[in-house]
Amino acid sequence: MCLLSSAWPLTKLALTAGSTPLWFAEGRAVLSGLTAAIILMVRGRFRRPGRADLPALLAVGVLQLGGYFALAHEAVAWVPAGRTAILANTTTVWVVPLSLIFLREPIAARRWLAVALGVAGIAVLTNPWAIDWTSRDVLIGHAFLLGAALSWSVAILVTRVSRPRLTMFELLPWCFLVASVMLAPLIWWHAPHGTLGADPGSWAALAYIGFIAGPLGTWCVMDATAKLPAVVSSIGFLTTPAVSLILANLFLGEPLTADLVCGSALIMVGVAFAAWPGRRFR
Repeated sequence: MCLLSSAWPLTKLALTAGSTPLWFAEGRAVLSGLTAAIILMVRGRFRRPGRADLPALLAVGVLQLGGYFALAHEAVAWVPAGRTAILANTTTVWVVPLSLIFLREPIAARRWLAVALGVAGIAVLTNPWAIDWTSRDVLIGHAFLLGAALSWSVAILVTRVSRPRLTMFELLPWCFLVASVMLAPLIWWHAPHGTLGADPGSWAALAYIGFIAGPLGTWCVMDATAKLPAVVSSIGFLTTPAVSLILANLFLGEPLTADLVCGSALIMVGVAFAAWPGRRFR
């Protein structure tokens, strides 16, 4: 999650330097897909997906990458980037009820406590009392962010129950290909004259995310989603906004306020409760 966490402050840096949100999302998707494909080719493991791979491939490509990228990056136009990093990763809000309804996965008491702590930490970080809920732009931006979290949550559930023939890393270039194709018409419609920016910092941020954070971070997330209970993985994803805000403080100079410290602490304690092994009986 540290790799994906580092992507949000750099994305904010690139957008500040002049990159158009959707163009930056398309750039990171294309570069990440190419990087994963080259790694697989070098290792002799580049394979075409089969029918058994389609549920996981489409779930990740359409929902976790394409839909998530489109909604989260578009939300930056209405919502500050720091709040975007927080709300776009609130998958736990959706995963808990969805996993109970569709997966019937048992949720231990300590994980209910972890969910409560994580959601409380998100509430502290977002400070919803300071938001102007009468503003149309604010409502649109927050609806996009909740939609991004829902899109990722559904991808978690589908990946959890699917049984692909290829490994998650072998599916990765194809997932990014689907996401790139999804974003292309949206760019043509909404930002045809956009740009990746002329500032070297913007290109450096894109290179780091596209070559390192994007492919490797997404692979780790996909693998964790497939192997861990849905609730546990979704709670773990809450570390992304907390770490993102800390990195933004260190590298972008954003203030380290009391709500940041308190909210991050609540999330980290919640993750610890979720990851703590339960008792095993014979």
